[in-house]
Amino acid sequence: MNREQLIEQIKIKKSFLCVGLDTDISLIPKFLLDFEDPVLEFNRQIIEATHDLCIAYKPNSAFYESRGIDGWKSLIETSKHIPSTCLGIIDAKRGDIGNTSSMYAKAFFDPKSSGMNFDAITIAPYMGSDSVKPFLAFENKWVILLALTSNEGAKEFQFIETGANRLFEQVILTANSWAGNDRMMYVVGATREEEFKAIRKYAPDHFLLVPGVGAQGGSLADVCRYGLSKSCGLIVNSSRSIIYASSGEDFAQRAREEAKKLQSEMEILLKGVDF
Repeated sequence: MNREQLIEQIKIKKSFLCVGLDTDISLIPKFLLDFEDPVLEFNRQIIEATHDLCIAYKPNSAFYESRGIDGWKSLIETSKHIPSTCLGIIDAKRGDIGNTSSMYAKAFFDPKSSGMNFDAITIAPYMGSDSVKPFLAFENKWVILLALTSNEGAKEFQFIETGANRLFEQVILTANSWAGNDRMMYVVGATREEEFKAIRKYAPDHFLLVPGVGAQGGSLADVCRYGLSKSCGLIVNSSRSIIYASSGEDFAQRAREEAKKLQSEMEILLKGVDF
């Protein structure tokens, strides 16, 4: 999915919602354990119930890697269920260099090699361009670079002054030279809404992947007040508050209801965007 297609889906669905598939087998409804692949069945039903309300899905690879070969199988098959009308983001936060980075890119972007064909991947920028360019070598794939996160430890590095800029601002400023806004996005935590204005100074029309709305307490209205761009420019992720809305047999319907609440709020907020 390229930038134009992503924007078109936002217009069609009146949504910039990403559903995070951080699927923990210990938290899914117990009746699903009777299925051959309980995690896949959970994800399949969540996707089926919400795909018309969101523009992206984001599995977090740790929830799958932790289960060994069974988890990898679930992830591979889940990736195949993400419809073409939704951006497939793998939240892997890789950050190595050279051949290692190239192999990570191949793992998530090359279906002939791994069976997975995600559209985008989250990357840690600490090792610089060497850790990013192998992913950009794959045509039409997105890099979503960690810029400003919402965890408490973020203050230990991300706000360090680096001359005229803080470190997270320097990351964006430097990374803008690696790819344009058609290939590069940035992760910005929803609980950092006061910093969106600073981020938009350096990334005025890049898409920002924003985790933290919902269970983590981020405010969608505040994120949009400072973060919306002329092309929307936001992909707001919600995981637990949607996928774990119910632990019963109605889990998919309840997930849809929670996704619909966010989509309806987004529809109102998008009225101020002149696409």
